[in-house]
Amino acid sequence: MTLSRREFVQWLSASAALAGTAGCATTGTGGGAGRVVVVGGGYGGATAAKYLRKWSPDIEVTLVEREAQFVSCPISNLVLGGSKTIKDVTVSYDGLAKYGIRLVRENAVAVDPDKRTVRLANGEVLSYDRLILSPGIDFTLNEVPSLQAQGALEIVPHAWKAGPQTVLLRKQLESMRDGGLYAVCIPKAPYRCPPGPYERACQVAYYLKGAKPKSKVLILDANEDVVSKKGLFMAAWNGPYKGIVEYRPNSELTDVDVKTRTAKLQFGDVRADVLNVIPPHRAGDIAAQAGLVTANNRWCGVNWLSMESTARPGIHVLGDATLSASAMPKSGHMANQHGKLAAAAIIELLHGRQPDPQPVIANTCYSFIDDRNVVHVASVHGFDPAQKTLVVVKGSGGLSTEANSMEGDYAMAWARNIWADMLA
Repeated sequence: MTLSRREFVQWLSASAALAGTAGCATTGTGGGAGRVVVVGGGYGGATAAKYLRKWSPDIEVTLVEREAQFVSCPISNLVLGGSKTIKDVTVSYDGLAKYGIRLVRENAVAVDPDKRTVRLANGEVLSYDRLILSPGIDFTLNEVPSLQAQGALEIVPHAWKAGPQTVLLRKQLESMRDGGLYAVCIPKAPYRCPPGPYERACQVAYYLKGAKPKSKVLILDANEDVVSKKGLFMAAWNGPYKGIVEYRPNSELTDVDVKTRTAKLQFGDVRADVLNVIPPHRAGDIAAQAGLVTANNRWCGVNWLSMESTARPGIHVLGDATLSASAMPKSGHMANQHGKLAAAAIIELLHGRQPDPQPVIANTCYSFIDDRNVVHVASVHGFDPAQKTLVVVKGSGGLSTEANSMEGDYAMAWARNIWADMLA
């Protein structure tokens, strides 16, 4: 499958025109075409809720989100580096009100696919015609048994869900002695944000280089090699962070000694002053409860024309919880694209039509080497009818040649724009 730059731009324009036509063709105050419940207000769920109402105001949309504000995982590593605060990556949900979305701040605890209902922690039951689950990830802590103990994650944080854990890890770094060791344990792929742990190592190294120059960063990677942007990260570790960062592949974690902050590996132990363990993860709990997990007891299979679950009709799954298509990263940008793909498909289905048979979505991922210099990777994914999945469009995408400050400006503009696209 090939797609020229001009054809891609034309496709984007055509999609916008079709979406606008769908929205203009409907009337009423909402609910006439059906009810959609969206669980999870992250990059996927918030986007889907907004675009359902924006493109088709006759659909009633309820967004269930337990957090009071959206906190972005992308850009949050800069909190660890000290150039951003958690407030800088926090965005209000208030902007969604003008689209007529009902926002319920609560935790969804159970889905009944047969009755088409969602039960909330407060006992309220929501009925739906179509359900969107964008539950993100939960951790398989049984693979790191000691982290299941009460209080363990306050001593050995993951900081892989942006928010209090991010702030906690930053405070641990600030309290670490000069000459101390920060160690980050990376799980085997697939995991949320492939380049994220390597960016984190760079951000911690950036902070330590300026504030605690005798300190070290140790990357304990369960994978055989750097899984994303290898050359660009290696250039940083062998360049500005030479002597600070050490990378060890094939370092699979078996458990931790929480009290001593010791990583127990298959081939020896490592004791750190600050131990940051990113546990293996899977689709969020609500997806498993709903019976949507279809692969390796971890991920949810979907029909890539609509994001509808292959296990349960009427339920659409977005973002990190999905069994990714080939070469498709678990990223915030990709979840945003999933949200739009699902919204467009659900509008068609609720109006008795078939979804677009040739959807095309794109991804961009920026990684900060320090507070200004950034690298990126980008890709375009189109539906292949023969394989019945999304595949990388031949000749699309690209990778930075080196870290530079111009891409730093692009990265922050990307963040502001995508947050507005979701929530404003």
